[in-house]
Amino acid sequence: MRKVAQACFTVVALFGFLTLRAQENAITPDHIYHRNIATVKLNPPGEPLGMPVVALNSNETLELSFDDLLNEMRTYYYTLVLCDADWKPARLNPIEYLRGFTENQIRNFRFSSIALQKYVHYSLQIPNSNCMPTKAGNYLLKVYLDSDTSKLAFTRRLMVYNNRAGVTGFISQPTNPKLFRTSQKINVAVNTKGLNVQNPFDQVKLVIQQNNRWDNAITNLKPMFIKGDVIEYNAEQDCIFPAMKEWRWVDLRSFRLQTERVQKTDYRKSSTEVTVLPDFPRDNVVYQYLKDINGMFYPGIIEDYDPSFEGDYARVNFTFPAKEPYAGYDMYIFGELTNYELNTLNKMTYNGPRQAYEGALYLKQGYYNYVYGLLDKTNNQFSTEFTEGNWWETENSYTVLVYFRSLGGRYDELVGQLRLNSLLNRSR
Repeated sequence: MRKVAQACFTVVALFGFLTLRAQENAITPDHIYHRNIATVKLNPPGEPLGMPVVALNSNETLELSFDDLLNEMRTYYYTLVLCDADWKPARLNPIEYLRGFTENQIRNFRFSSIALQKYVHYSLQIPNSNCMPTKAGNYLLKVYLDSDTSKLAFTRRLMVYNNRAGVTGFISQPTNPKLFRTSQKINVAVNTKGLNVQNPFDQVKLVIQQNNRWDNAITNLKPMFIKGDVIEYNAEQDCIFPAMKEWRWVDLRSFRLQTERVQKTDYRKSSTEVTVLPDFPRDNVVYQYLKDINGMFYPGIIEDYDPSFEGDYARVNFTFPAKEPYAGYDMYIFGELTNYELNTLNKMTYNGPRQAYEGALYLKQGYYNYVYGLLDKTNNQFSTEFTEGNWWETENSYTVLVYFRSLGGRYDELVGQLRLNSLLNRSR
């Protein structure tokens, strides 16, 4: 009887573990689960355009901030989950990769003051003494309500690196004549002398990001050459990104002044509505360099106010003129301002009488980059080729992330990183 009970307990425990793993694997990184959550940023303090990366066992921290538009004090908690290179949870217990507590409350908050849109602004410094990663790798930051992990508010990626591999690289034009004028190729070499690499095809993983984006990151790369301790990734068909064009922009740092690219501002008793100047197709427009922030945004106010709790929100209207709709495609406004996602909130609607696509986003005062893209209804592929165009000359930033798994290891360690710029690191 006791053996039967023990067997039943083992089955139940195993089922519970598998259920938990399935739930964790279903969690989407960098996703907001509630519409009342807005303006989520995770970056080094004072660097709103910085990457969420810190060095292992250092004093480096990241600042998390977000607004709750329900304007009532709610109890938010957070935790970190160690993930593999593909952002699936690693098969480790939290006590193996976290020092402190696996669950912590966000205690720093402030109610908005002068804004028409009332909200509560929350902030957090992480890592901290209550939650300190002890291993290098990918971490999924989960923020949830009332100490209940099933009540997810949002998730964010952050990375902890241990610099054990040397990484070098440069950017070139692809040799393929079809891509030569429209794309950028990343060439990478990884020095693994500080690692015990027996099988570079399985133990070393490379991820390449364009402009800090994960939606189009290149993964599953295989080495082209192995020369002693150096692994080269430069196959002719690999590591190639559409070069895009400099991102569009709108300056929303003031709702009182006529800021750049704002057509008009309508003031209501309890809200504000901003209309952006029409954005025309640029796919056949000759390339022109304009300094941008590579698709990101930062909260800010021209006047002498604190954007964290004094910044206001507005409905921002966007228009993309087109004589007729793009047959077989849906149009979206896209960038960090839309969380790099495609959903009903950032989908554009075609207005026949006005011959234009129209859409609106609810945004906080700040400076924003964005583009327009088309989702092919047949193959579900997203592209900005027909709305923005692709030009080899475009300025883009690239991040190379190198992961290593030791023999018998149970997680992927982030052992190297490299930042490249398409203007500064081109091949000569």
